[in-house]
Amino acid sequence: MASVLILMGSQSDWPVMQAAARMLEDLNVSWEARVVSAHRTPDLLATTMQEAEQSDVRVVIAGAGGAAHLPGMLAAFTYLPVFGVPVPSKQLKGLDSLLSIVQMPKGVAVGTLAVGEAGAANAGLLAAQVIATTDPEVRKQVQAFRDEQRNKVITQSKLDLD
Repeated sequence: MASVLILMGSQSDWPVMQAAARMLEDLNVSWEARVVSAHRTPDLLATTMQEAEQSDVRVVIAGAGGAAHLPGMLAAFTYLPVFGVPVPSKQLKGLDSLLSIVQMPKGVAVGTLAVGEAGAANAGLLAAQVIATTDPEVRKQVQAFRDEQRNKVITQSKLDLD
């Protein structure tokens, strides 16, 4: 398995979650994506976490919409850090997903990111930052990304806005 495992409750979550994969690719962090449903395949969820713990996985990113139980259920089965990405739903635009993921009971930690693609991209960045604490090559990539972000702002600040 890769360093980061991206899980989602259904294939329809991929348009949002691929932003995490793109960020990880940009930072040269290996990743793997799978569909695992907290409600429809709970046995697969438990097995997936056992496999992740026995492999090179360092961080799990979980995208979920609606009831959004996937990140919390994953966290219940592992010591690995789990970052939850609320996937927008048709009915409540992701507010339901956000509240489901962020309201974890004390003792079961899930880092919750923003709703949608920005949250997925930041989950990828945050996963890379965790890996960068022990991997000098990833640290260089994260630092280069930060420098690029800084330079974009400086370049934009010099525009003639009249």
